[in-house]
Amino acid sequence: MNTAIKEQARFDTRLPKEQKQLFEKAAYLGGYRNLTDFIVRTVQEKAKEIIKEKEQVIVSEKDSQIFFDAITNSKKPSKTLKKALADYNTFVDNSK
Repeated sequence: MNTAIKEQARFDTRLPKEQKQLFEKAAYLGGYRNLTDFIVRTVQEKAKEIIKEKEQVIVSEKDSQIFFDAITNSKKPSKTLKKALADYNTFVDNSK
């Protein structure tokens, strides 16, 4: 029998009674098993959302820098690129 053992960590927090009651009500109305389940699932979803958003910004910034560098530090076209342009122009001219 192959059983995977998950390493676990503990998370404790203190919060105002009103806030705990609010969370308990949301957990109950949301159909969660208990307050812990509600908090863990909700925080996990939010954490994934934040990470995804920030990683997209990082990728977007990196892509912007690559694009900007390509425009400002453009290299001369290669023979292959020149041939591709000539082939395209021939195709377009023949399509008319």
